[in-house]
Amino acid sequence: MVAQIIPAQDLPNDRKKTVSFRLLLGLYSIIPLCLALQLLDSGFWNGYLRENLPGSPSHFLLFQILFGTPHIVASAIVLVSNTEYLKFYRLNIIWMTLAIAVVFGLGSLVISYRALYVIVASWTVYHVLKQQHGIGRGICRLPDWAFYLLLWLSVVAGIFIYIGIFLKNSLEMQQVEWIKHIAGGLCVALALCGFFCQRFVSTVFGKWFLWSNIFLVLSSFYLYVQQYYFFAILAPRLVHDATAYIFYVTHDYNRHHNHPRNFIYRCAERCNIHVFVVLPVCSFVLAFVLQAYGDTLVNLLTNFFFGVEIRKAVTLGLLGYLALMHYYTEAFTWKQGSPYRRFIAFSK
Repeated sequence: MVAQIIPAQDLPNDRKKTVSFRLLLGLYSIIPLCLALQLLDSGFWNGYLRENLPGSPSHFLLFQILFGTPHIVASAIVLVSNTEYLKFYRLNIIWMTLAIAVVFGLGSLVISYRALYVIVASWTVYHVLKQQHGIGRGICRLPDWAFYLLLWLSVVAGIFIYIGIFLKNSLEMQQVEWIKHIAGGLCVALALCGFFCQRFVSTVFGKWFLWSNIFLVLSSFYLYVQQYYFFAILAPRLVHDATAYIFYVTHDYNRHHNHPRNFIYRCAERCNIHVFVVLPVCSFVLAFVLQAYGDTLVNLLTNFFFGVEIRKAVTLGLLGYLALMHYYTEAFTWKQGSPYRRFIAFSK
């Protein structure tokens, strides 16, 4: 997505809010915060945070409830609660559902767990970084070759970092070293290409965005090498998820604030709930319920009615499906010409 800057005063009356690039850039302040905590912990706190924070962030229920799951649920709510969008993208949804069933259903019988995990990890990293680089593209105005060079260096480096963190317990020491060396080499190449490509960026603000995306990867690599895995994942997750929420809330405000167009916002209007909090509240509550109680509830029901125990039906099955569908649909729902973009504009 190329982000075109449109001043708020130039928007039609039914689109009052814009996505602020300054706000999006401010989210990257999590990077120096994570680095500062790491330096304080290693220098003064004797590694307390490193030893006590979860080694794998995904194993931390609170982390899953705050990061990752809510914005995926929010994305699904935006899509399915608006019948116009659901009808417009119904064929995409049907075909992707069938593809997921084939690849991760039948495919799991012949493809190893590690291979499937690497596929999902690669798609996850690509989704996260493509969003951030895509947003920055409208500010940086890089030539296509420079944009894709920085994007793919970031993505490939990010994939190795992600695998190094989440598969660390199943890798041999030699494999761990190879991953660190490859990721380190890619990060060096990314930094050097950043210095070369920044000459195409004409504004200081654009350079800030360019280097913020680069440091998102470089800082994750540094924190990964220092074994602060929680912080290595936290920085890109927070930037990505918060950015997505800004888009979702802005979209929903512009679409629903004058005249609620779906049952969720009609109900919220009757309850005098402000339009800005509707989507976050719905998505965070649903994320909490599904993550904390979903598997248990499904297990109880299947045991009661069928005498069968199904493990992780919600956290792995339903949320896994929603995550993969989210990665797929977000690649085109926010592009120019999509129904979503009628309710989104950008400003500095």
